Amino acid sequence: MKDIFEKCSGGYQEAEVARKAGLYPYFIPLTNNEGTESYIGDHRLIMIGSNNYLGLTVHPQVRQATIDAIKTYGTSCTGSRFLNGTLELHLELERRLAEWVGKEAALVFSTGYQVNVGTISSVVARGDYVITDKEDHASIIDGCRLSYGTMKRFVHNDIDSLDRVLASLPEDAGKLVIVDGVFSMGGDIAPLPDIIPVCKKYDARLMVDDAHSVGVLGGGRGTAAHLGVTEGVDLIMGTFSKSFASLGGFIAGDSCVVDYIQHTARSLIFSASIPPSNAAAALASLEIMQAEPERVQRLNDIGDFMRSRYRALGFDIGASETPIIPVIIHDYEKTLKFWKALFEAGVYTNPVVPPAVPPNMSLLRTSYIATHTDEQLEYVLNIFERVGKELGVI
Repeated sequence: MKDIFEKCSGGYQEAEVARKAGLYPYFIPLTNNEGTESYIGDHRLIMIGSNNYLGLTVHPQVRQATIDAIKTYGTSCTGSRFLNGTLELHLELERRLAEWVGKEAALVFSTGYQVNVGTISSVVARGDYVITDKEDHASIIDGCRLSYGTMKRFVHNDIDSLDRVLASLPEDAGKLVIVDGVFSMGGDIAPLPDIIPVCKKYDARLMVDDAHSVGVLGGGRGTAAHLGVTEGVDLIMGTFSKSFASLGGFIAGDSCVVDYIQHTARSLIFSASIPPSNAAAALASLEIMQAEPERVQRLNDIGDFMRSRYRALGFDIGASETPIIPVIIHDYEKTLKFWKALFEAGVYTNPVVPPAVPPNMSLLRTSYIATHTDEQLEYVLNIFERVGKELGVI
């Protein structure tokens, strides 16, 4: 008889091969992480692999808010939002988030992953269709799989492909189109002004995953605000684990829809609520976004600067339009060697290889923080240029 664990001991070898070659880039424990710099033991690295876009994890106001919340509420609610796990702090955060992104209501989940899994699986019922961009985040795909609806996919950011998919579906079926606002690997933006008319043409609703957009685009309000189409987007999703310097997430939309999700999303009902400290950190971060818009501007200025410099050096950075900038190496082994050389030189990046990206599209995902200094950015560019030439990438 077959042992279900056989695949673990005999079939899966990729990680061990990389470890033996000294090229294993994952699960590296940080000794300290102070925004733009991290330490692994005594080894100092400039962090360009974080989603801490506004640098708020080290902001004194955010840190103090978490301390005060623990003193007031303790470390956990020890229960589901549905039962004993809702605090006034959660409700205040929801009110403020809804207002910030321009929707009637918002609902806070314990992680961003749970937002997508819970929202999609509750809204998309048997007989419905959910239509996703082929480069949508894994949490969206998992939400689709957990729903009772049928998932269809369209070519990345291709409006004609979306139109063809929607045209092929039954007219009387419910339809939900889901796109990332900013795509987490490519750093490109969903063309919402083109997507919205196609959705309306086929009576499809539109959900935008703004995990990498809130705090980054539209003065911090996200992709729809950036493109001036907030009214045309039905649901806006966001996370706290990036610009909000915390952990958790939210869905925002019409009050009746949010209320339905609140009473049917299994990942909300059957999971403990976001701890008070995390809710307080997210609320403090939101207040800083509103009070210090120059942080968002600085972040985007850095993105513009780094894209320009990478392209001038001859690197392939794809269609990036944001402070998420992929440096596409293509070759799998060369990508890991590039990562290792950067790491040893004091630059922390994230290598992304198949199956997370298509074959021959291995890349280094770089992302930037509003608090990066000009000196840090110049150092990063100098190291990239040196290693790129040594490995024959440029």
